[in-house]
Amino acid sequence: MRTGTGSCGAHHGELLQGWFTDAADVARPGLVTLPLPGCAVRATFTPGGRGITVSPPDRSKADRAARLAAEAVGAPGGDLVLDGGVPAGLGMGSSTADVVATVRAVADTCGVVPSPRTIARIAVGAEAASDPLMFDDRPRLFAHRDGDVLEDLGAALPPLRVLGCLLESGRPVDTPLARPPRPSPSEVAFYADLRGRLRRAVVTGDSDLLGRVATASALRARPGPDVERLRSVAAATGAVGVQIAHSGNVAGLLFDAAGPLSGPHRAAAALRAHGLPPTRLFAIGGRPWTHTSPTPSDDRTWSVSTTG
Repeated sequence: MRTGTGSCGAHHGELLQGWFTDAADVARPGLVTLPLPGCAVRATFTPGGRGITVSPPDRSKADRAARLAAEAVGAPGGDLVLDGGVPAGLGMGSSTADVVATVRAVADTCGVVPSPRTIARIAVGAEAASDPLMFDDRPRLFAHRDGDVLEDLGAALPPLRVLGCLLESGRPVDTPLARPPRPSPSEVAFYADLRGRLRRAVVTGDSDLLGRVATASALRARPGPDVERLRSVAAATGAVGVQIAHSGNVAGLLFDAAGPLSGPHRAAAALRAHGLPPTRLFAIGGRPWTHTSPTPSDDRTWSVSTTG
């Protein structure tokens, strides 16, 4: 058997998260993530022996994923090494990126290329709730506690520029393991409306509508001063909306990609003034790229100073 390798990208929180009905009309927790180009985890699995060791040793979810993947493909024990720069605890999918890269590396040892749905099933088994990073960046409504795609919303998000920032000074947040309480009928109806509007925004390429959906989801999940400050900066700088990590402190201002770069630059200064440090400016939407590559093409991600 050979040394196996795998990689997986990250995301920048959610555009939408709540309760959504499936084909059987059962309400299930679901989310639509915002892809983040250029940020990835790489895994290397060297077969040997009966046990599995993981480096860094604190990646317990990757350890569980390696054991589940080895059982699924008939791989022996071995040494798993994870490398990459997805920040933990901010709601950017760091644990899922570890898990997906691990599953791909262990499977690669046996010459197996697992399907995204197979990886999703293993990921939920390893971490209880998983992000849809095993799929490409087509916007999907994903039942993150079951590993099921509830809806493929379209080919790509409308073209956007996203100015990232941190809420609560970037304090790490642990993803809740327990299932949330069942929703009320009014809550299910609220998210059904947002789901329909997001679908329409994707199909028509309407960045303004997408921004309104993301803002409504953020306000529902996290009412309070931080999101209100984000909304204030968005209104003053021409952003179409705001988005947050629903289980983390990463957030962003959404700008139509056709607009001037002066908007994000002014927004970066305003965020600093409000105590919300800006982190990155990136482009997304308009043309698909995949989470299997840690280096999307140059026209999909670039660096613009958000300091000074």
